[in-house]
Parts: sequence; C-alpha cells; structure tokens
Amino acid sequence: MRSKATEIEILEMLRNPQERDRGFRLLLSTYGDKLYWHIRRMVVSREDAEDAMQEMSIKVYSKLDSFKGDSSLFTWMYTIATNEALQVLRKQAGLFRSLDDSDLANSLVDTLYAENAVECSAAEIIFQEALLQLPTQQRLAFNMRYYDELTYEEMAAVTGKNVSTLKSNYHFAVEKVKKFIKENAI
Repeated sequence: MRSKATEIEILEMLRNPQERDRGFRLLLSTYGDKLYWHIRRMVVSREDAEDAMQEMSIKVYSKLDSFKGDSSLFTWMYTIATNEALQVLRKQAGLFRSLDDSDLANSLVDTLYAENAVECSAAEIIFQEALLQLPTQQRLAFNMRYYDELTYEEMAAVTGKNVSTLKSNYHFAVEKVKKFIKENAI
C-alpha cells in the first residue's frame, strides 16, 4: 500500500476538477491490482472479477464527492470492491439456495479448475478449493487477513462486523482449510 502522503496527494487531485481524472487514474493504478485480486479470490471467474472491478470503478468515481475521509481511500475502495464481489456471488447464488450453498461452492470450484488448472500448481488449486468450501463470511475474513494482511480493525471498517466476530471467522476458516488440505492432499 502507498504512504499516507501519496493518498493525501491523490485526494487533492480528486478534489480539484482539473486534476480529478488524473487523480482517479492514479488511484486505480495505486490500488487497482490489489482490489482486482481481492475480488477475483471471492468470485473466482476472471470475467466476473473484471465486471465487478468495472462496477467498483464506476461507483468509486461517481461517489468521490461523498468520500468523507473517515477511512483511508484504500479502505473505502476495498469496501466497495467487497460489496461488488458479494453482489456477483448473490447473483450466482440466485441459482442456488444461498451464498453458502454447497452447489454454489461446487460451481466456483468448477470455475477454479477451468480457469486455473494450467496456471497453478496442484497445491495451489487444493488450497483455493479449500477456501471455496468455506462459508462466505469466513472466506472473506480469511482473504482479508491472509492475502491482504488487513488488521481486524480494518476488516471491521470494511465489513461492518465487530472484531471478535471477524477473529472467530478467521480462526474457523484456518481450521477448516487445514482440515480440507489434510483430507485432500495429493
């Protein structure tokens, strides 16, 4: 993540009508990759991740004037990215019973194998499959903590959940991932 000084400079550009587009491009170049991979880990499909990323970018740009600065720009954008990823999953879950339906997990696993079998090692695929078996909130907590190294306080700001709930979700996720890997190790 970039330093606060850089984020302040980006904010100044975003608030200046003549610099707004340049500031927005800088904002996306600064955080875009990290946000894309956050979304991709949740939705799995490259196409769905690109669609969610585009929706997130549109929302961020259209809501720049409403950014109050209560959190960092990254946390604000991460929240929007998370909501877009969950929206994609909700649409997919419409075909199933819920976000945590095993059929939705199986569908995501099928996409994982279809899109990543050549690019990833068997161990990486098993690890990702383990994550896809988790309930959505546990997977989200795991991804935020493990991949993006967010603090529990940052996670709480993104999700609106309390810190103890997020710690529990992360703990249970870790235990389930370990168990899945032991049972499915190659």
